[in-house]
Amino acid sequence: MEEKVLLQEFKQPSTKERAFRGLVAAYQERIYWHVRKIVIAHDDADDVTQEVFIKIYKNLDDFREDSQLFTWIYRIATNEALNHLKKMKRRSAVSMDDVHGELENHLTQGALVSGDEIQMKLQKALLKLPEKQRLVFNMKYFDDLKYDEISEITGTSVGALKASFHLAVKKIEEDLSED
Repeated sequence: MEEKVLLQEFKQPSTKERAFRGLVAAYQERIYWHVRKIVIAHDDADDVTQEVFIKIYKNLDDFREDSQLFTWIYRIATNEALNHLKKMKRRSAVSMDDVHGELENHLTQGALVSGDEIQMKLQKALLKLPEKQRLVFNMKYFDDLKYDEISEITGTSVGALKASFHLAVKKIEEDLSED
């Protein structure tokens, strides 16, 4: 369903539910995998994805259309996933390194990767990156987003995003060459 039509239908009480189901059908899988790359664990990704769509439902009437609907949804998903990681850290009262260790445990136990050794090494290298670099790398490399789209989602300048991506690639290359 085209964005404009979807937004118009969402504003009409008689078509609101159908429009929302269309929005979920269009974005759910992509949002799930975006969130999953951030929070790693399937159950957490499911929970966060559900929260994302609840937030979208509650706030879609206020969407100003000054950006694409897609980038607005991605921004919500990114923020919810990052907030989930912060809550994990607060709940467990541990350092971010310990949270990354917990994420790595989920990675090795879960079905996120096929078990292919190089894929596992890449995922572990990604977990070693600072949060911002990992986020930018995932959006650019896996989600194939353009820098201007990532900029809208994260509120970061294109130049800073390019620098973050470049640093992430360098760190991943160094990490992979160590083995």
